[in-house]
Amino acid sequence: MTGPLDGVLVADFSRVLAGPLAASTLADLGAEVIKVERPGVGDDTRHWGPPWTDTSSSYFACANRSKKSVELDLADPADLAVARELAARCDVLIENFKAGTLERHGLGYAAVAAANPGVVYASITGFGSGGGAELAGYDFLVQAVGGLMSVTGPPGEPTKAGVALVDVLTSKDAVTGILAALHARTATGRGQRVEVNLLSSLLGSLANQASAYLTTGEAPRAMGNQHPSIAPYETLAAADGALAVCCGNDAQFARLVGVLGIPGLAEDARFRTNADRVAHRADLVAALEAALATDTVDAWAERLAGAGLPAGKVGTVADGFALAERLGLEPTVDVGAGVPRQVRSPITFSQTPVTTYSAPPRLGEHNDDIRSMLSKENSR
Repeated sequence: MTGPLDGVLVADFSRVLAGPLAASTLADLGAEVIKVERPGVGDDTRHWGPPWTDTSSSYFACANRSKKSVELDLADPADLAVARELAARCDVLIENFKAGTLERHGLGYAAVAAANPGVVYASITGFGSGGGAELAGYDFLVQAVGGLMSVTGPPGEPTKAGVALVDVLTSKDAVTGILAALHARTATGRGQRVEVNLLSSLLGSLANQASAYLTTGEAPRAMGNQHPSIAPYETLAAADGALAVCCGNDAQFARLVGVLGIPGLAEDARFRTNADRVAHRADLVAALEAALATDTVDAWAERLAGAGLPAGKVGTVADGFALAERLGLEPTVDVGAGVPRQVRSPITFSQTPVTTYSAPPRLGEHNDDIRSMLSKENSR
């Protein structure tokens, strides 16, 4: 059984994370993805280690499975001709070059679309193609200047997220735009340019924090593990560690304090409603932690979950994978002998399931195959 994007050819001219991850997602969904890399060097992330795999780095592996790699030097006329032929044949082209770079090689959107009117041409930048076109865009920088660090971590020192979250979010926006453009093409027969940038994807992902700022004019602040609008919705100390507790409504709070053996708190004027609890958060936390101190995190997590309450032990990445395994979510997949297992696509389909994964390619692994394929197609 083929994936939902079977028959779609993707030319991946991108590097690092946001673009490659978008292309890898399309590969998971069944598209054929050809990754264009610099001869002898390849994607920057091939060299971002440790940890290392047998073929490159684990960083490269996370965003480049199920692709074919071809080395092309765009400064070489023969290689550039191959790149242009690939652009003329593909359904989707993904790039994150500095503004003007691909235009100088005849691979900008206007030139590619003239030869390939159906192409969906996805451009990923740090700060857009206007006033920010010359600015270098890296995830950490955008987390800093875009405000994410100001609302992450404990009060005081701005803190980045523990993963390149802006790149990941931008890759998902890129995939959404690409799929929408492919759908529109079925009606019009024409492709279009899709543009996403790290800063806009970050701002669009700030959700309630952005909305709070736009509503009040006041920039939100870092609150550690506390939620600015809900309480309790944070980590609380039990006898031997931290417990994540999420109460989204008054009924959940009443059940929570009932399990903790302090049901009177639900009728306390300071805690009767969510707004009351937010206003008196310090008193609330003190009362809840006094009760939680009588037992372990694991014991409380079991009791609270048994009562249908969203609560759990604060764990590690290893704990997260173990939980997914226990729940039958099958979080990892085998991508080939000698290659570490990878995270399974989080999307499931009832009719066109994702069933095929292959190892991230060695640099230039498919040079001959791809050149031969494009040469044959070009000679028709």
